Amino acid sequence: MSPIVLLSFLIAYFGVLIFISHLTSKGSSDNSSFFIANRNSKWYFVAFGMIGTALSGVTFISVPGAVAKSNFGYFQFVLGNAVGFVLIALVLLPLYYRMNLISIYTYLEQRLGYWSYKTGAAIFLISRTIGSAFRLYLVAIVLQKFIFDAWQVPFWATIAICLALIWSYTYKGGLKTIIITDTLQTVFLLSAVILSIWFISESLNLDLAQTFETVKNSSYSTVFHWDSFLGSKNHFLKQFLGGIFVTVAMTGLDQDLMQKNLSCKNIGEAQKNMLTFTAVFVVINIFFLSVGALLYEFAGANNLPLASMKTPDHLFPEIALNHLTMLPAIIFMLGLTAATFATTDSALTALTTSFCVDFLGFGKREDQNSAGLVRTRHAVHVGFSFLMLLVIMIFRLINNDSVVNAIFKAAGYTYGPLLGLFVFGMATTRTVKDRAVPLICLISPVLSFLIDTNSISLTGYAIGFELIVINGFITFLLLLLSSSKQQKVQAKTAEPKAVLVPELN
Repeated sequence: MSPIVLLSFLIAYFGVLIFISHLTSKGSSDNSSFFIANRNSKWYFVAFGMIGTALSGVTFISVPGAVAKSNFGYFQFVLGNAVGFVLIALVLLPLYYRMNLISIYTYLEQRLGYWSYKTGAAIFLISRTIGSAFRLYLVAIVLQKFIFDAWQVPFWATIAICLALIWSYTYKGGLKTIIITDTLQTVFLLSAVILSIWFISESLNLDLAQTFETVKNSSYSTVFHWDSFLGSKNHFLKQFLGGIFVTVAMTGLDQDLMQKNLSCKNIGEAQKNMLTFTAVFVVINIFFLSVGALLYEFAGANNLPLASMKTPDHLFPEIALNHLTMLPAIIFMLGLTAATFATTDSALTALTTSFCVDFLGFGKREDQNSAGLVRTRHAVHVGFSFLMLLVIMIFRLINNDSVVNAIFKAAGYTYGPLLGLFVFGMATTRTVKDRAVPLICLISPVLSFLIDTNSISLTGYAIGFELIVINGFITFLLLLLSSSKQQKVQAKTAEPKAVLVPELN
């Protein structure tokens, strides 16, 4: 497909997003609007928009590509995700609303102390920067190959263009803008995956019933894996339990996705948002897995050289952009762009919010909407864009795996300590040695790495998504060993004072 056509589509797409940004930021582009949309978001917009944020370009490309290796085994993980989302709705959201939080890591300050709070916020900044950079990398390599290579644009410039476009429609309105743009991008994403199934089926001369039967009867449709529990990463229990804990950590303890929930008017609407999102999330992943099965059926029917592809992530773009007609190619680019940028724009906003509130103290200042602090927020926003560019360039040099695997592997190391901190705070009443918490959260990933790299040789046990559970448990255990019984009366566990975390109107 012509690079000029794809570039024209990309320009038109971002023109729409910038126009929406202009409309939503009119009359209100202060920090209150940027951070939590003045707590006035409609739950159904949040629920629908979160689909695009949670799925990302990784789901759009990597999940279909991974079908050849693990069949529909990824759905075991999705079922665990669903349980995790329910736990977030019933356990974490009530806590966050009761404490009236802007940054969810303020909970750690109230429960465990200053250094625990800063450590939790720092873990989020590192985790989300790495995760979002990996996700943006995926769409960037597609844009590079099918658009910018035609004009010999260097890869770093492609990334810079993507980040500049995201900055252009998020820097003023922040979350208030993203609630609307993510809703629109989710429409594009869902339309793209459904239409992709239709176009691939049409190319295989299949009607709707035949498509269903083809997917059902294919060699890729096995969902539940009961292989050796020790030696297989795809065993149901590993995938399911990993899905629960990954979701609790990467969603419930992540400022990015929780920031959207905290923009709802009240806890009831936030819970409706989360439960509705869960149902749609499960269904849409079935569609993505079906796309994967159909892609491999298409590749087999057309004798495509799968062995020549560097990773399975290249399968979907290769077929959509080189082996189907122009309309399916445009639909593919629409879905990929929507999925990836819905994730990255939200992440940049959350990173900016966390740094401003958790490290610059915006949430404790009465003048947080002053012109000077708004300019500071803009500078932070730009700073995280440059940091993400740097991380992507490093990742490009070292990665040789499927991006979805790389993301969850990294999450196991980075989100694990965060999981341990929150579980310790909520499950015990003990007092930690606050100054020791940063060291504990460094030791835990190191021990987890040693266990992960030696588990097969020592025990025959292959660690998969449950790495985050192991890391979180080590953190919890170290916190427990270094803790003491809590005094009967202790100020830091009292209800938070309004002056610490003021409500923004």
